[in-house]
Amino acid sequence: MIAVLRWLLVGGIVVAGGVLAWLAWPATGDLDLPAGISSANPGMADRGAYLVRAAACLPCHWDKKNGGQRFAGGRELKTPFGIFYTPNITPDGETGIGKWSDAEFVRALTHGIGRSGEQLYPTFPYTSYRYLKFEDALAIKAYLSTQNAVHHPNRPHALRFPYSWRALVKGWKLFYFNRAQAPADEPRRGASWNRGRYLVTAVGHCAECHSPRDAQGALLADAWLQGNAKGPDGWKVPALAGPGAKEFAGWTGGQIAKYLKSGEEPNFDSAEGPMAEVIAEGTKYLSDEDRLAIAEYLKSLSTTPGS
Repeated sequence: MIAVLRWLLVGGIVVAGGVLAWLAWPATGDLDLPAGISSANPGMADRGAYLVRAAACLPCHWDKKNGGQRFAGGRELKTPFGIFYTPNITPDGETGIGKWSDAEFVRALTHGIGRSGEQLYPTFPYTSYRYLKFEDALAIKAYLSTQNAVHHPNRPHALRFPYSWRALVKGWKLFYFNRAQAPADEPRRGASWNRGRYLVTAVGHCAECHSPRDAQGALLADAWLQGNAKGPDGWKVPALAGPGAKEFAGWTGGQIAKYLKSGEEPNFDSAEGPMAEVIAEGTKYLSDEDRLAIAEYLKSLSTTPGS
C-alpha cells in the first residue's frame, strides 16, 4: 500500500510539473496571413485612422491625466484583480511596437499572444478583437506606425495573486477563449444592421465593459451587454440589453446615434467616466451612417436576444 501511495505521489508531482511547464512555455508558431494583405498597402493608414477611433484605442493607451503622450500607454486601470497599466503602442522600436511584424501584431490582437510568445491579459480585449477582419487589424497597425515614436517603457501590472502569474492566462484560455471566426453576415438583415453588429461586437468591443464578469475575469455569455456593476476604475456600466436595460430600450435609434456623437442623453444628462472618453476620442468621429448602424443593431437586441 505504501509503495502504491509513493508511486501515486510521484505521478502527481510529474503531472503537476508537466502542467506548470506547459503553462510557462511561451507560445510558438507564426500566424499565417492571407496573401497580398499588408499594413504597407496603399490607403491602409487612412483606413486605420478611422478604425482606431471606432475602437477608442487612444483613451486606454494615453495617460492623459499624468501628462503622458498619445498612444504611449501607462494609463492605470483599476479592476477587481488589481491594477493594469496599458502598454506603449507607438512605433518606438524598443518600448513600443516599432519592430513588430504584421503577423505578430495580428496575433496579439486576435489571439492575445505577445511578440515574445507571452500570454496577454484579457483586459486587452482580444476576446472581442478575435472577430476583427485581418485587413482591419493591419490597417490599425498601419495608422499606429504613422504616430510619433515615444520611448516609454511599459510599467509592470500590480495584480493580486494568483492573477499576477501571467502564465495562468494560458490555462484560462482553454476554458474561456477560442479563436472563433466572425459570424457571417445575416442575409435577412440589411447591410446597416450587419455593419452595426461588427462595430459593436468586434471593433468597438462594447461587451468588454458592458457585460459582467465572473471571478475568473470571463465575460458572462448569458448576460451579454446586460451591464457591469464593476466596470473600469469602479464605474458602474449600464445595460444595453436584457431586463436591466429598460431605460436604454426607450431610446430611439436617432437618440442613440446622437449620444454617440455628442454624449447628450435624451434626458439632457451627459456621458460621464470612461464612456465620455470613448465618445470624445472615438465615436464622435464616426460617420453618421456608422453611428446609426450601431444604434440599429443595439435596438434590435431589445427584441432579439443575444448577438
